[in-house]
Amino acid sequence: MATATTSTSTASSFQFAASSSPQSLPSIRLWPPNSSTRSTLVQRLATHLSAESFFSQRYGRISAEEAGVHAERIEQEAFLAASDHADSEGADIAIVQFYAKEASRLMLECLKKGPSKPVEVAELKAPEIDGVAPSEEALLETVFDISGGNREFLSEESATNLLKDLAVPGNAYTSICFSNRSFGEDAAKAAGKILETVKSQLIKVNLADIVAGRNEEEALSVMSIFSRALAGCNLKYLNLSDNALGEKGVRAFSELLKSQHDLEELYFVNNGISEEAAEAICELLPSSKSLRVLHFHNNMTGDSGAVALSGLVKAACNLEDFRCSSTRVASEGGLALAESLLSGSSLRKLDIRDNPFGVEVGIALAKPLRNFRELKEVYLSYLGFEDEGAESVLEALEHGAPGLEVFEFAGNDLTSNSVKRLSSCIASKPSLTKINLSENDLEDKGVVMICDAIGKGSEHLTELDLSETNIGRIGACAAAKAVASKSKFKLLSLNGNHISETGIESLKLVLGKGTNGTAVLGSLDENDEENAGEDSENEEDEGNVDDELEAQFSNVKV
Repeated sequence: MATATTSTSTASSFQFAASSSPQSLPSIRLWPPNSSTRSTLVQRLATHLSAESFFSQRYGRISAEEAGVHAERIEQEAFLAASDHADSEGADIAIVQFYAKEASRLMLECLKKGPSKPVEVAELKAPEIDGVAPSEEALLETVFDISGGNREFLSEESATNLLKDLAVPGNAYTSICFSNRSFGEDAAKAAGKILETVKSQLIKVNLADIVAGRNEEEALSVMSIFSRALAGCNLKYLNLSDNALGEKGVRAFSELLKSQHDLEELYFVNNGISEEAAEAICELLPSSKSLRVLHFHNNMTGDSGAVALSGLVKAACNLEDFRCSSTRVASEGGLALAESLLSGSSLRKLDIRDNPFGVEVGIALAKPLRNFRELKEVYLSYLGFEDEGAESVLEALEHGAPGLEVFEFAGNDLTSNSVKRLSSCIASKPSLTKINLSENDLEDKGVVMICDAIGKGSEHLTELDLSETNIGRIGACAAAKAVASKSKFKLLSLNGNHISETGIESLKLVLGKGTNGTAVLGSLDENDEENAGEDSENEEDEGNVDDELEAQFSNVKV
């Protein structure tokens, strides 16, 4: 259960900022907070508002976009209220505490209202502690997070002091986050003693990035200490990312991993997970049947490691979010992963980009992709599908994933031969908010066809990336025309193409007539004007851009 940050921990972030200042400046003011501190609070509010929690299960989950809007509003209202309070309250710390409590109160109200479009959910009872069900306000006190502020090398004394609230008997913490702090052996032993007293109530543990800067021997010892201290707890969420694990590191966490039978979320991101390490994870983890989220990003997994991981994926028949990106997996491992995905149909997010899969894997992926009716985000960039593999994937997506919102298909060596299928796929997805087709050889003719499909639909689109697609003025203006009237649109990326100076003026002219103007146009600092081809000479008058585009569109059928 992910819940919101406590008012106490919010206030503590201000106190930490003060205590880390030079001792020669004793008169540091805590109020008003600087813009950086306020921005950090907004980010944390947004994260917790959109997280899965007791509130999201009861009232409906707030989307990340809506959470961002609410977070800014809540922080602003809390800041104004605290500023008014400052007129009658002289002590900075009292004002900071008021600011934090007000933000927590407003956040609670927002969570209880749920999303702007409420969903029907089952009524749930709050978990009981010592036979007493806590109030909803008490649920805000369940997250213990020390990740804020600058990175710190912890000693036994500093760790004990930092974790003192977690050591208070009878506390209700169910979630801990120790990331961004580097534990030595003495600090880990002090933390381990405290963790043993609360592990029976923990359901969420984040130990990402806890041994930065330590030598291998000490790092492995620290991991083993945490593993022994937490062994036997019944976790739903475990994050071991950003620790240089390798096989030795994975086995240092063996006692913890072996005791986890009901994990719902597991993260191994940027861990140096080799083939042997991947095999060790599969060996140690007793069950993956409850997994909903599984992330293996930026590792050295390779084909053999992916074959091993495919066993975890196959057993996770209720998987909703799978990430295996930048893991050096080629054809053999890709085929194994594609087959493993056939075991379930509940996937909502798939991120396997930046792997040298090749055409054969693209063809194999088509089969599971047809089954994912709930798929919202798909990241399939830099997989070497080429036209043949891409067409299989696109056809499968066209018949599945009716509510697709994010579609990334960059760097797959596509040519204009795939454009008809690509356009048809996009036309079948009215909920798309982000499309990335960069680094494909689509050319003007292909982009005109694609943008015709976008212009006739995709009313919720906010981003379109056609960078490095070998287009000139015609393609660029077609893209501009397709998005100009969309009220939610924010970013059009056309960098790395061949648009002449006159073509850029035409492009801006088209955007200028639209809802959001030229502000949506991304950087063009790598545009190759010298090779702009027909755009460099004999340009038509700018006023004829619309007519020319209409002529191009008239021959397009999707």
